[in-house]
Amino acid sequence: MQEVGINDIRIGRGNPLVLIAGPCVIEGEKECFNTAKSLKEITSELGVPFIFKSSYDKANRTSIDSARGPGIKRGLKILKKIKEKLSLPILSDVHNMEEIKEAAAVLDVIQIPAFLCRQTDILIAAAKTKKIINVKKGQFLSPWDTRNIIKKIESANNRKILLTERGVSFGYNNLVADMRSIPIMRRFGYPVVFDATHSVQLPGGAGSASGGEREFVSHLARAAVAVGCDAVFMEVHHNPDKALCDGPNMISLDELVPILRQLKEIDNLIRGFNLK
Repeated sequence: MQEVGINDIRIGRGNPLVLIAGPCVIEGEKECFNTAKSLKEITSELGVPFIFKSSYDKANRTSIDSARGPGIKRGLKILKKIKEKLSLPILSDVHNMEEIKEAAAVLDVIQIPAFLCRQTDILIAAAKTKKIINVKKGQFLSPWDTRNIIKKIESANNRKILLTERGVSFGYNNLVADMRSIPIMRRFGYPVVFDATHSVQLPGGAGSASGGEREFVSHLARAAVAVGCDAVFMEVHHNPDKALCDGPNMISLDELVPILRQLKEIDNLIRGFNLK
């Protein structure tokens, strides 16, 4: 398996489980910075490698009235401050080719949203930055079809690839997480991330917004680590019920601590069996 490195963090090839976490969207500089600081303190205490995630623009919201974030200019400025002051690697998503160059100047990991995972031009443009590319597997895609995504990125001579499982459409307004997808995608030679919070999302389930069932986040995260995922992605907020987007499927900072303790124990056990 290809090992993907960010600073002193190593993902895949039997390395310890990595956490990718942060609020869904940047709601303000102070709030975002404080969440990142709290997450760094939690993960440092638990010894969990950590990458901070938040979006400067969510272009794929359900409604025209949904919060999208501060936009690329101000958003990247906030993320750059977090990166420099807290010494954290940063992940955020891009939604069109025009913003990739600007985003790559700040981001350590460029994320391709699930709805764009088959868009050849945006995949290749992102790959050409030579940054790590994390591709969310679309809700409409089978795990074996991600091999075609890999080939597109590799065509730009970039082998710093992460694939993220985030559930598959199961009827209307519902997702199901098929744990078989994790070992299937890992067979293609790259680390696999499990998105534990978007996997419990109910897309469009609230009419003009998405719903979610955050009570199942810990259950799915434990299952994903048990079958061998290399990193877990979780959107975390200081008060999910007041979050501007994705609140129903985000977890609180307080909830994160016991979940991480459990995931670390499971990961240690699995790596001890040399199943990874």
